[in-house]
Amino acid sequence: MKKIEDILSHSRVIPVLTIEDIDDALPLSGALIDGGLPVLEVTLRTRSALSAVELIANSYANAWVGVGTLLDPLDIKRAKDAGASFAVSPGMNLDLIEQASHDCLAYLPGIQTSSEAMTAYRAGIKFLKFFPAKAAGGTHALQQLGPVYPELMFCPTGGIGFSDAPDFLQLQNVTCIGGSFASPPNLVKAKNWDAIVELAQRAAQL
Repeated sequence: MKKIEDILSHSRVIPVLTIEDIDDALPLSGALIDGGLPVLEVTLRTRSALSAVELIANSYANAWVGVGTLLDPLDIKRAKDAGASFAVSPGMNLDLIEQASHDCLAYLPGIQTSSEAMTAYRAGIKFLKFFPAKAAGGTHALQQLGPVYPELMFCPTGGIGFSDAPDFLQLQNVTCIGGSFASPPNLVKAKNWDAIVELAQRAAQL
C-alpha cells in the first residue's frame, strides 16, 4: 500500500473530476495525464463515478486515480474494489480512518477547523485535505494553523483557481492543491480535450 504522501508527491495540482458521462472518463483523464497531472480524484457524485475509476485505473498504469466525496465506510470498500489508489473525504470521521486502514487504502480526510486538525493529529493522520479552502479562511487560515501543527501538511481544495493557486502552493504546510480549474465543465461538455491538455500543462507548471 502506498502512503498518501507518496501519491500526492507526484503532482502539485490534483484535478477533481465529476464525471457524468462514462464515455468522457478515458479522454478526460488522458488529457490531464498527458498535460502532466498524473494524480486524479473522481468524486462520488455521479452514477458513473466508480465505473470511471475502474476504467482509468485499468487504462493508465502511469497514473494514480482516487475516489473523492467518501461519506461512509462502505464507500472506502467500493473505492478499493474499483481499483482506486487512494480515497478522499470532505470531512473526517474516525470510522473512515479505521476502514481505510483495514482495507489498506491511502486516505486523505478533510478538515476545516483547528479542533479537527488536532483530532487528526491525535489519530496519527499527518496529511489532510483543507476544505472548503477559501470559505474556511484560505491561505490566512493555513498560515495560522502552521505554527500550531507543524507536522501537518494540507491539500487545500474548494474555490481555488489559476489566479490564487500560487499563493496556496507557496505555503510551507501545503503539499498540493485540488480543484477543477484544469478541466472546467464547459470544456468537458464540449469534449475539447486539446484545450484541457493545455490547461493541465499550465497547471503542472504552477
